[in-house]
Amino acid sequence: MLKQMRRRVILAAMLAFAAVIMLIAVLVNTINYFVVTGMTDRTLEAIMNIEKRNTDPQMNGQKGDNPPMMPFMIMPDVESNYMNRFFVVRIDPDGGETSVSTDFIASVDDEDALKYADKAMAKSSESGFVREYRYLREDTGDSTVIIFLNSTRDIRSMKALMVLTLAVSGISLILVFILVVLLSGRAIRPIANNIRQQKQFITDASHELKTPLTSISTSLDVICMEHGEDEWTENIKKQTGRMSKLVSELVTLSRLDEDMPLPNKEQFSLSNAAWEIAEVYQPQAKAQGKSMTVDISENITMVGEKPAIQQMLSVLLDNSIRYSDPNGEIRFSVGKKKNRINIEVFNTCHFDVVPDVNRLFDRFYRPDSSRDSKTGGTGIGLAIAKAVALTHGGTISASCPSGNTMTITIRF
Repeated sequence: MLKQMRRRVILAAMLAFAAVIMLIAVLVNTINYFVVTGMTDRTLEAIMNIEKRNTDPQMNGQKGDNPPMMPFMIMPDVESNYMNRFFVVRIDPDGGETSVSTDFIASVDDEDALKYADKAMAKSSESGFVREYRYLREDTGDSTVIIFLNSTRDIRSMKALMVLTLAVSGISLILVFILVVLLSGRAIRPIANNIRQQKQFITDASHELKTPLTSISTSLDVICMEHGEDEWTENIKKQTGRMSKLVSELVTLSRLDEDMPLPNKEQFSLSNAAWEIAEVYQPQAKAQGKSMTVDISENITMVGEKPAIQQMLSVLLDNSIRYSDPNGEIRFSVGKKKNRINIEVFNTCHFDVVPDVNRLFDRFYRPDSSRDSKTGGTGIGLAIAKAVALTHGGTISASCPSGNTMTITIRF
């Protein structure tokens, strides 16, 4: 139990830290992307303004003239003007001549520039990336101008930051995991002490209660022999038996909560173990006028503690008989589904209020308190069944969709 609690503490801490650090990494890279692309887009807008001014007929002659582009010295940082490499493609929508300007780039010729322009025209966005180039497309009325700016350095910078944030995030996760593992023991130490004290209290109280219960039971037998049985002695005997059962179940539950609850695990035949329990409860069901169907597949084996598994099956069958309605139906099946052992206990029932199946395996939880005096249950049986299933690496669940049927399923 403590190991599971420690694992949950470590898992919760790591999930929370991973979520936070991944959020930070995503935010850092997203903000960096928008900052870098924003600066690039401002450069593209400056180039676009120069291109439109250089090709303005009022400044450079009649339409169709295409003089060389003015020196690119528009950016405030003079040195950065010499670092920007770009080319321009002007497309005539009427099918006229397409012009290309590669005055400010050496790695792209006219043919490559037209290929880039075709890819940019195929995109719906007016700005974006075509390989290592950031482009800006604008319709000037008589033509479409596309500016391509070499963004190799910016792309490398963004990728480098992404790799760096992922590396830092990974290293941080490893370091935090080590710290959480080292400190988780100290974190759950107060809880561990409380659980240990609770177990010790249950064990001590159980031993202390056994002596007076044995004395009461012995004295009651003497009274019955001397004065005969009546409704009072019958009630005392009933309540003494119920308390003895409660004490025994509390001790069992406390043992199952230990770090090594079942040290004597071995391979055994689950089919035979299930039949041994079913043969005990079939006469009980018949005596109460209830039908019980048993379907147990042959040659099913598992590794575990046979007495604990049989106790779990006894709890489930006992509950199905206790809480099924008069003349009800009970079905007990053990088989395999998808290479997993599947145990199901079904019974008809009648609950005025549909029970909370999520709490059904809690200690002392009763789905219908009005039935306590009739059934004589202690409210611990299903908690024991859950503990046995979990200690064997299995799962247990309940389904009661309408309040008229109850199905408890265990899978190993």
